[in-house]
Amino acid sequence: MTDHALLLINLGSPASTEVSDVRRYLNQFLMDPYVIDLPWPVRRLLVSLILIKRPAESAHAYASIWWDEGSPLIALSRRLQQAMVPHWPHGPVELAMRYGEPSIAGVLTRLASQGVRQVTLAPLYPQFADSTTTTALEEVRRVAREQNLPLRFATLQPFYDQPEYLDALVESARPHLQQDYDHLLLSFHGLPERHLHKLDPSGHCLKGAECCKTASPEVLARCYRAQCLRSAELFAERAGVPAGKWSVSFQSRLGRAKWIEPYTEARLDELGKAGAKKLLVMCPAFVADCIETLEEIGQRGQEQFREAGGEELVLVPCLNDHPRWAEALKTLCERAPQQL
Repeated sequence: MTDHALLLINLGSPASTEVSDVRRYLNQFLMDPYVIDLPWPVRRLLVSLILIKRPAESAHAYASIWWDEGSPLIALSRRLQQAMVPHWPHGPVELAMRYGEPSIAGVLTRLASQGVRQVTLAPLYPQFADSTTTTALEEVRRVAREQNLPLRFATLQPFYDQPEYLDALVESARPHLQQDYDHLLLSFHGLPERHLHKLDPSGHCLKGAECCKTASPEVLARCYRAQCLRSAELFAERAGVPAGKWSVSFQSRLGRAKWIEPYTEARLDELGKAGAKKLLVMCPAFVADCIETLEEIGQRGQEQFREAGGEELVLVPCLNDHPRWAEALKTLCERAPQQL
């Protein structure tokens, strides 16, 4: 049987470190209403202002982590794609990016032309957020509708609490956890607080993280912060990291809006000033290393931690193409429900 494809979907990357390519990528990314959820005229004005200086700054950051084979995110996602091939005998294994190339539209059109009729979609985001999961699936819907593609879809659900994912995360981190360290910081990608509030008409999210600790299944299914905290707790329990030796923070703030706290920058300062000398940092919201892990944490975070009094910040690699992760992803995808 070769008509059932697996499509891995990740965020994306500029085509190169040239300022023009970075500007093009940032424009596509930031103009997505699921990323900056403001009315189009306001969003267009804001993004235009951001694009005056940000592309050059970001191009410099990308250049500092760029590999000979290109974007680390794309290269690592390609490696995972290849690792999944022997695990998916039902048809081809493809890779698409929400922004940039390879595009979702291009890959879906090619699959349909090859006679594929069933596609299991695998958004590679452990925790649910409109700015990651929803926008990727909406793009699939748009392409399938506008091009009238004869495709049926199954969709991998957020897997933040699934044993297979957590076990793979523990296994991949084990070599670092077995060494001496003072503290483990689990740094998740941040979101503006309003992204949580608009998905929670009950108003529970206004209570902050205290609500997340006792979130009902209904709230947990849509609350990014609650899912991050649950991932962290389950990971620490499985990995045997004692309470008090790990904490959670949120990184990658953009703009002046209030984002989920505590901020990673603040925690790095606090831990360095509190006497932590060797700090491990994991980024469980990402399954592949990218600019947010390699540059933001591995470079700028390292410098900030040392300036605060720390000695060594060790960035624990993401799951990337770890064999245990490929096995876990196969299991998760095979039980994905028939829906989009």
